[in-house]
Amino acid sequence: MSTQFDAIVIGTGQAGPALAARLSGAGMKVAIVERNRFGGTCVNTGCIPTKTLVASAYAAQLARRAGEYGVAIDGEIAVDMKRVKARKDEIAGRSNKGVESWLRGLKNCTVYQGHGRFESPRTVQVNDEILEAQKIFINVGGRALVPPLPGLEEVSYFTNSSMIEVDFLPEHLIIVGGSYIGLEFAQMYRRFGAQVTIVEMGSRLISREDEDVSKAIQEILTGEGIGIRLNAKCISAHKAGERIVVGLDCADPSREVEGTHLLLAVGRVPNTHDLGLDKAGVETDSAGYIKVDDYLRTNAPGIWALGDCNRRGAFTHTAYNDFEIVAANLLDNDPRKVSDRIIAYGLFIDPPLGRAGMNEAEVKASGRKALIATRPMTRVGRAVEKGETQGFMKAIVDVESKAILGAAILGVTGDEVIHTLLDVMYAKAPYTTVSRAMHIHPTVSELLPTMLQDLQPLK
Repeated sequence: MSTQFDAIVIGTGQAGPALAARLSGAGMKVAIVERNRFGGTCVNTGCIPTKTLVASAYAAQLARRAGEYGVAIDGEIAVDMKRVKARKDEIAGRSNKGVESWLRGLKNCTVYQGHGRFESPRTVQVNDEILEAQKIFINVGGRALVPPLPGLEEVSYFTNSSMIEVDFLPEHLIIVGGSYIGLEFAQMYRRFGAQVTIVEMGSRLISREDEDVSKAIQEILTGEGIGIRLNAKCISAHKAGERIVVGLDCADPSREVEGTHLLLAVGRVPNTHDLGLDKAGVETDSAGYIKVDDYLRTNAPGIWALGDCNRRGAFTHTAYNDFEIVAANLLDNDPRKVSDRIIAYGLFIDPPLGRAGMNEAEVKASGRKALIATRPMTRVGRAVEKGETQGFMKAIVDVESKAILGAAILGVTGDEVIHTLLDVMYAKAPYTTVSRAMHIHPTVSELLPTMLQDLQPLK
C-alpha cells in the first residue's frame, strides 16, 4: 500500500527545501526525503563549515601581521583547534537545525528520514514505506571522489567531509589535488600552523583558470610557505612508520613527499549509484550524473534532477538557481532555462577569486575579436590602504557587441566585486555601462570603470 502525494523531493540540499516550500505553498501535498543531515553539502560539509574555518584562519593570519598595522600583540599567536572546530560546529549546526525546523513546519509537507530509492517511475521506497507521486524531484548532491591510488588502502586519509571534523593541528598535511577545495584547505591549515604540501597531477594549479590566474594563486600560496609539487603523473601512497609517504612518480621512487596526514581533494561524484534510477528509467552519463534538458527534466516524464547530481553546475548557487528555474516553469508561468545563466563562482582563499563568464582561453577558442583590460591590485587604493595588494583584476570585452564576455578578480573582496560585472552581463548592457559609471571612493569597485577605459586587443 502506497502513500499518495502530489510531489516527492529526494534530498534536502540547496534546491530541495526551497522547492518543497514552493510546492506545498501552492497547495500540493509534498513528501521530502532525507537520509542523513538536513541541508546537504553546503550546510554540513561544504560552504558554511569551510568558510567558517577560512574566517578563523584569516583571523590568525591577520593577528600575525598586526605589527604591520602598528598594533602590538604580546606573545606568540596560538590557534586553539578545538575552539576553531566548536565555532564551526555551532554555525553549521544552526543552519542544519534551521533547515530541518523549516521543513517540519511546512504545511502540506511530510518529512521522511531514510534512504529513498525508486521502485518505479512513480514510486519511491523509504525504509518500509512506499511513496507515490506524479512529480518527483531528485536533489541528492554528490560526495568526494576517492581515487584508486596504489597503496591508498594502507593509509588513513581525509576527504573534505571528514577533514572538517578535525580538532587538532596536523604536523604536515599532504593534500592531493590542486583545485578549489584543496587550495582552500591548504591555506587554511597553513595559517593554523601546519606544514602543508599540495600534490597536483597537472602542470599548474586550478587548470580550469587562465595561466596568469594560476600563477598568481601559486605565488600567494608559496609566499605563505605552502609546498607545491606539480606534474605528479603517477600518485601512490604508503606508510613509513607512523608517517604517510605520497609518491609522485611511479618510475622514480625518489620523487615523494612525507607527511603525517593526507587529504584527498581530487573531485566529486554524484550520489546516484543507489537510487534505483534503472527502475525509474532515468538516464545517466558514464560518470553517474543524471541527464537533464534545459528545464532540468530527465528523460523520464514527471522526474526532474536538481543540484550537483545533474552536472549542470557544481555550486550552491547553481543548485538554488535550479530550484528557481523549476519553480518558475511549474508554478509561475515564467519560462526559464539553464542556458540563460552565466557561469560564475568563487575560490575562497585569501585573497579570494571571483569569476564570471568566459576565460581568455574560451574567448580565443570562440574566434571572437576581443579586447582585454587588466589592473594589478597594487594600483587599487583601497587594497593598498588595507595592506592587501596581492592579485589583479581583468575583464574581456567583445569588439563588435561591446558586451563583457568574462572577468576574473583575484584580490581583496574580489568575490563581491565580481557581481558588478556579472549583473551588467545579465542585463546584456555594453561595457560602457560600467566604464562611464561613477563609483564610490575609496573602494575596490571604483577601479572597474578605470580598468575598462584601458582596453587593449586580446592577443
